[in-house]
Amino acid sequence: MHSAVSARPRRAGRLLVPAAVGAVVAIALGVFGAEHSPAKVPYSLGFSSLFAMKIWLAVGAGALALLQLLSALWMWRRLPLGPPPRWVRPAHRATGTLAFLTTLPVAYACLYALGFQHYSTRVLVHSLLGCLFYGAFVTKLLTLRTSRLPGWALPVVGGALFTALVAVVLTSAGYTLATSGSPGF
Repeated sequence: MHSAVSARPRRAGRLLVPAAVGAVVAIALGVFGAEHSPAKVPYSLGFSSLFAMKIWLAVGAGALALLQLLSALWMWRRLPLGPPPRWVRPAHRATGTLAFLTTLPVAYACLYALGFQHYSTRVLVHSLLGCLFYGAFVTKLLTLRTSRLPGWALPVVGGALFTALVAVVLTSAGYTLATSGSPGF
């Protein structure tokens, strides 16, 4: 005999609220960045400059995102490594937390020192992706706490978060390293 709770179907519509909240966060960041008057950011966290800090923390966040991808693939048994050991799930959470925390000083510097920029296509895309990343992050956190979602929901939301972060890194640190070289530490 099945209980009424277990008999309820999984519904994709339950993803609408987390997605809507994430969209509000992304839009709010974009509006704030566009309306805020840029101000000097008084820190570089021990790096040689604010610019160097932004580049190297973005590279670090990108590397952590790759670890996130590998651990997620292992947890979902998409790697030919057999079942994941017990440490993979906590390692996935830890690298995700570190990746997010690593982005915060960079985002703060971007929002306060530069604001939402659109003077070139690359910069506009980077600004949009930065807002999208934080919206996707909120969506993923809420998705983790939403019950009865279809099995595809979490991998899709996690994949969108990963893609947004990698694209933000490539349109900033990746572009700078490729065109100007290393800013030093």
